[in-house]
Amino acid sequence: MKKLFLILSVLTVFRQAHAELPKGFVYLSDVNSSVVQEIRYQSSHNFVGTRVDGYLSPVCILTRQAAEALGRVQQDLELIGFSLKVYDCYRPQKAVDHFVRWAKDPKDTKTKAEFYPGEAKETLFKKGFIASKSGHSRGSTVDLTIIPYEASEQEEYIPHIKLRSCENTAASRFGDNSIDMGTGFDCFSPLSATENESLTEKQLSNRFLLKDLMKKYGFVNYEKEWWHYTLEKEPFPKTFFNFDVK
Repeated sequence: MKKLFLILSVLTVFRQAHAELPKGFVYLSDVNSSVVQEIRYQSSHNFVGTRVDGYLSPVCILTRQAAEALGRVQQDLELIGFSLKVYDCYRPQKAVDHFVRWAKDPKDTKTKAEFYPGEAKETLFKKGFIASKSGHSRGSTVDLTIIPYEASEQEEYIPHIKLRSCENTAASRFGDNSIDMGTGFDCFSPLSATENESLTEKQLSNRFLLKDLMKKYGFVNYEKEWWHYTLEKEPFPKTFFNFDVK
């Protein structure tokens, strides 16, 4: 009886957590549970180097329209032996504000060796890598990659130890289990531009596989970042939300 009560209590808490989302938002796992989630800003493995404000749980939240469209991309990929992996989904405005504070602190360069090895920190705003507003806060933008459906385990990240440039070859940068996209995620570099001509034929082919499938289901790529996509017909085009990711 106690065990049954505990299970019911857990389910009640779970339902309450889901009920807290604003109308029009869903957990991606409730729409498609096979998409892999590695929410980088809830961890320290990101360019800020610490958990970002507003990320209380490592979960992907999106507008229902974006989540359902992403689920259709996933279904197409599964047919050819691949899966999506999301790095970031809805992002509260408080997280964007955290990015801005970080960008304005010239002394904090502990992640430079991995995430912006060839850029001066003060150029990140001017070059469009960081902004005071983000489409992620509207709930229909997602950062993602493709991994093999039976992906190997990725390397364990040890904060700020032996950082390797995101511009390195796939074998020499952080051991993500993504197919080779030419750079790591959140790499502040010209190499991250989706159609950078200095990439190998295979790297470009991998990027275009992602781009073509995302476009098929209504997403538009941000040309400076191969991982960044926004649903073209987003339901909240002028609203920037600030509720926590939890």
